[in-house]
Amino acid sequence: MSTTVILASASASRARLLTAAGLPFTAIAAHVDEDAVKAAMKADGATALDCAETLAELKALKISQAHPSALVIGADQMLACEDRWFDKPPNVDAARDHLMSLSGKTHTLPTVAIVARGGARIWQHRSAPKLTMRNLNPAFLETYLAHAGEAVLSSVGAYQLEGAGVQLFKAIDGDFFTILGLPLLPLLNFLREHDVSLR
Repeated sequence: MSTTVILASASASRARLLTAAGLPFTAIAAHVDEDAVKAAMKADGATALDCAETLAELKALKISQAHPSALVIGADQMLACEDRWFDKPPNVDAARDHLMSLSGKTHTLPTVAIVARGGARIWQHRSAPKLTMRNLNPAFLETYLAHAGEAVLSSVGAYQLEGAGVQLFKAIDGDFFTILGLPLLPLLNFLREHDVSLR
């Protein structure tokens, strides 16, 4: 009998990565109050990586409890720059502000993936890619925002590295798939150990 894989997320980017890899899975959004968790952990002095781990685990365990025989993937990604945690911009004006705040600086994308089964964590992967944005002039930024459109609202950093967003950067230190939201190679290695491969 084949193993069921569930992505505990409504993330289109993570679903695209798994689909492109040929992985059979079902996506079920785990409704977690992320804002409340982030606020509480920030107030307690937690790191962005620890916060990402907590959120990833909450998502995985919530869906795993309802589907105990499945391998449930929970993932979360934060963006941290100079002690500030960024959220997805609600509109293009906020996206512009985000990008100007990141302009000329190095930020990290603390990213955690967790797999749960039977309501318990059985695997995790933590990483924090570093990205250095070039100095953005206002004219280029307006051109970029016009080109990217509302897609910038789906990313915590208001960029999509797999598209025109790559032009915002001068250096990247980290795994490409992780930057897109999922440490795909380590995750696939783990899933193959559990007889999950191509559909």
